[in-house]
Amino acid sequence: MWRIRLAPAHDERGWFVRTYDASAFAAHGLVTAWPLHAEARNERAGTIRGLHLQRAPHAETKLIRCTRGAVYDVLVDVRRDSPTFGRWEGFDLRADEPVALYAPGGIAHGYQSLGDDAALHYLISEAYAPEAATGYRFDSPALGIPWPLPPTVISARDRALPAFDPSRVDA
Repeated sequence: MWRIRLAPAHDERGWFVRTYDASAFAAHGLVTAWPLHAEARNERAGTIRGLHLQRAPHAETKLIRCTRGAVYDVLVDVRRDSPTFGRWEGFDLRADEPVALYAPGGIAHGYQSLGDDAALHYLISEAYAPEAATGYRFDSPALGIPWPLPPTVISARDRALPAFDPSRVDA
């Protein structure tokens, strides 16, 4: 996982920032092909999406930015062969801060809106494959993620996800 601090150029109009640079990503051995771009918008504060991922061979690498409002973004390492397997990291992402998260395949992703009307923009390395889509409950006891706000809206799909159990991970 990478937290990427973008470098805006400021002037009297505001600022301009490159949100993706293929040559810089390639120099670090990161994914440079993004055939799918997506945006998700939550209307209410406290809304939680996730924790989502796709299983191999359709594992998605994602480049994630907040483009409206603010969110608490969580990445969970579910790669069995990783030294950080079963650990999570949380990040405050805000539209007015030039930061992106790079989540390689095998990382479950979820977030909570910290205010009304929040949006995330994703660059995604793989096409959506419904048969590979999976995830874990946002409130999995084995993860113990302290979401900043009480949950307000959670989809039926996300409520039906299984709890994270390190002995049963199949990503």
